[in-house]
Amino acid sequence: MNPYFLPDNGIFSGLEIEIRTDAEADEFWSYVGNKGNQRWTWYAIERKSGIVLAWHNGGRTDESCARLMDKLSVFTVKYYYTDNWGSYSKYIPAHKHIIGKDNTWKIERKNLNFRTHIKRLNRKTVCFSKNEKIHDNVIGMYICRYYFKTGRYSKAT
Repeated sequence: MNPYFLPDNGIFSGLEIEIRTDAEADEFWSYVGNKGNQRWTWYAIERKSGIVLAWHNGGRTDESCARLMDKLSVFTVKYYYTDNWGSYSKYIPAHKHIIGKDNTWKIERKNLNFRTHIKRLNRKTVCFSKNEKIHDNVIGMYICRYYFKTGRYSKAT
């Protein structure tokens, strides 16, 4: 999860504030070794800035969705914008869940950025991961470097 958004990170010490945010959540697939061994990256962004709040790598299962939602539980999220994948409805209260592709265009664009910048995520490539741990670490390092502070692909300062 994004340490820059946590209330106890020292930036807000001595203040009593509550940060409320809207989040877009989505998942995209890649593979390790061969296309039969799919890895899914589940992640959520802050809707206004595009900053990644949290992510989880795993399968396209309810358990993976639950782990992402658990990581997001430290944030006060007013609304979640997702596609119609059934796992989201199981873990997001209906009054906070807004379903539709018209509300997830920013995170869908970020999926394209991931696939463009990390060649091992491209569907038709000769560059692929052979180890799940390395695969997950590459994605995690990319998110930490470029999307934790600014929400856009730029040098993090």
